Amino acid sequence: MARAAQAVIDLAALKHNYLLAKELASGRKAVAIIKANAYGHGAIEAAHYLSDVADAFGVACIEEALQLAESGIEPPIVLLEGFFTADELEPINRYRMMTAVHSEWQLDALEQYAFSQPLPVLIKFDSGMHRLGFDAEGFAKAVARLQKLDHISDVIAMTHFACADELESDYTQQQIKNFHHACDRFDIAHCMANSAGTLHWPETHGDWVRPGIMLYGASPLDQDTANAARLETVMTLSSELIAIRELPKGESVGYGRRFITENPTRVGVVAMGYADGYPRHAVDGTPVAVNGKMTRIIGKVSMDMMTVDLSDQPDAKVGDPVELWGNQVDVNQVAACADTISYTLFTGITTRVPRVYKK
Repeated sequence: MARAAQAVIDLAALKHNYLLAKELASGRKAVAIIKANAYGHGAIEAAHYLSDVADAFGVACIEEALQLAESGIEPPIVLLEGFFTADELEPINRYRMMTAVHSEWQLDALEQYAFSQPLPVLIKFDSGMHRLGFDAEGFAKAVARLQKLDHISDVIAMTHFACADELESDYTQQQIKNFHHACDRFDIAHCMANSAGTLHWPETHGDWVRPGIMLYGASPLDQDTANAARLETVMTLSSELIAIRELPKGESVGYGRRFITENPTRVGVVAMGYADGYPRHAVDGTPVAVNGKMTRIIGKVSMDMMTVDLSDQPDAKVGDPVELWGNQVDVNQVAACADTISYTLFTGITTRVPRVYKK
């Protein structure tokens, strides 16, 4: 016997979403972003399933890259934040990884390292995000330095958008202009589009796109669009009812007595809590599905349990299935009820919740 909480990962849906990104980008190359354990979905499993179609895989750091490389992943692995110390160049060289470059010290290290064969690099231009990257003057100097190196096969210009998920914002257009102003003097490939760019901003598609959250079936956009509607759900977080209570009017439910029954209420207890990664601060009314029927959370989420309203389900019983998010419960709606985003929900699912992979 086992606790019923689980996250079912639909790998076929994951591949569908990757191929959709390729289609929207008119067949351009796509880096499948699987950093942070594939946004909580399982990086090794995701990478192996996508390895026959993916052009490259994107991770945040060398530790994530080595986990993939040592599991036999063959498509190039991209270090999106570059290398943090010069000694990382040895495994980068050994496994033929692609690395981002955003600082002058990294240029110095690349010039000094004796690579066994030429490798491509992505040079990051700060078009307005103001995290990593060179300004226009530094970018021009950095490109010139990289193009002189025999052990650099290709130089790819990369940038990142701050507001591409906000469809009414004009800041993305300003960043695009900044990027082209810096890059157009060079004959180099372009890599601009994140998930939002891939879904909505075709002028950002360049030579490479970088689909991230869209791979996992969640739209980053602040509005519904036809392209986003084509995404397929990858993770279904589910559990079961473990107890049912019948409460009269005026009784409280859970810690802090946040929820007080306004009528006689049937309360279901679900084996899912914030120690599993479900957001503790989800408000009363957060959607949940019991037996395939939509209902709501009532009372604060506990460490190992949560309570839901079964007033409209007189026949619900212990052992009945509960979907926390998935094909019926939109993860973005749950995120909105917890004042967060789908990224934090996916990456927050803890190791206590087993991943079950469906092909």
